[in-house]
Amino acid sequence: MLVANRIVGNIYSSLRATIFLVRTTVESCKTMSEPENPSSDAVEDVEDEDHGEETGEVGDSQAIANQLMKNPGVLAALQDKLCSIVGSPSGYIQSLPKEVKRRIKALKKLQNEIIHIESEFYKEVNALELKYAPKYSELFEKRKEILIAAREPTDEDCDWASEEEDDEDKDEDAKLAGELKDKVTLEGTKEAGGDSEEKKQEFVKGIPSFWLTIFKNVEMLSEMVQEHDEPILTHLQDIKVVIHEKDPVGFTLEFYFEPNEYFTDTVLTKRYEMRYDPDSQDPFSYEGPEIIKCSGCTINWNKGKNVTVKQIKKKQKHKGRGLTRTVTKQVQADSFFNFFNPPAVPDGSESEMDEETEALLGADFEIGHFIRERIIPRAVLFFTGEAIETEDYEDDENDEGEEEDYDEEADPDFNPEAQGKPNECKQQ
Repeated sequence: MLVANRIVGNIYSSLRATIFLVRTTVESCKTMSEPENPSSDAVEDVEDEDHGEETGEVGDSQAIANQLMKNPGVLAALQDKLCSIVGSPSGYIQSLPKEVKRRIKALKKLQNEIIHIESEFYKEVNALELKYAPKYSELFEKRKEILIAAREPTDEDCDWASEEEDDEDKDEDAKLAGELKDKVTLEGTKEAGGDSEEKKQEFVKGIPSFWLTIFKNVEMLSEMVQEHDEPILTHLQDIKVVIHEKDPVGFTLEFYFEPNEYFTDTVLTKRYEMRYDPDSQDPFSYEGPEIIKCSGCTINWNKGKNVTVKQIKKKQKHKGRGLTRTVTKQVQADSFFNFFNPPAVPDGSESEMDEETEALLGADFEIGHFIRERIIPRAVLFFTGEAIETEDYEDDENDEGEEEDYDEEADPDFNPEAQGKPNECKQQ
């Protein structure tokens, strides 16, 4: 609080000094433009008049100062001055006695040790994730089989009571289970060549557009998906994460596609490299593991099916002859599949990225982490929208914490008589 008060005091002092400078400049300009003062005798004769003129001059200088404060140039200069003060050291630490500064050094060394223990903790968490990965993979594989209709879930698999389900829904579910069994029998009859027209009813296989629906439900991902991406993403069958223990530490996202007309690949990959140790140059900035680099893969597009590029026509004029011609140029197009071609991260700590590249990589890292930590483990809940509703509810709870307490006595519109008297208990 003391440091904050000093900063505010510095800002206020600077503001007053700037306004004083403006007023002083105005006064100087007025003095230079006015005639020389009259003799002392004349001053004595018009003493009252000068007092009135002095009051008027103060008003004039105030008006001119107010006018200058509306000048964009003056405001810009004032803003630059304030910006140079905000965030600058208050001088409090520097003013402490030497023995106190020495103890602060000891605390910083302890803090550095705490950070390294925290780093070891996150490494152990990564080792636990590797240990439990096979158990998750077994369940994720069953999920994939249901999604792509590799197997039909049994009655035991579907024994999950929904809050919105009633007895009528349960009867309907039992009826559907019987129809699915008949479907299996019907397919066997079909292969034998004995199906009838009445039994040619088609059943939807698996869960169509499962992952595409998730992408469209999640705002972060829906912004990436373009209309021309949707037909391709209907062929997406599964997303897996592979955790890397070393060389380097990180994870790879694997996107599995069924054979399609757009590209020949069956798996598209995106690898993320992570850092678990604190930065030796700035250890106190450590907040846990962070993604520091990512790399995509080459997509082998079929001819004319690459949605990440588009053809544009441009007219060119010959300088000498004055003739014009139309040329076709290929440029990058917005697409979800640009996700597999991220910007390159410069090597070396001294290399600097431009703001646009830094923003793109920051968003890319956030998306990769979100897919790993949220989408893959809770896919069905993002498909139904339940996970999204839960996250929105958590945000609402945080907002409610900022509401002020209501004081009935401080409310001038509160009328206790309008509330009515409480009901009296009747004696039996």
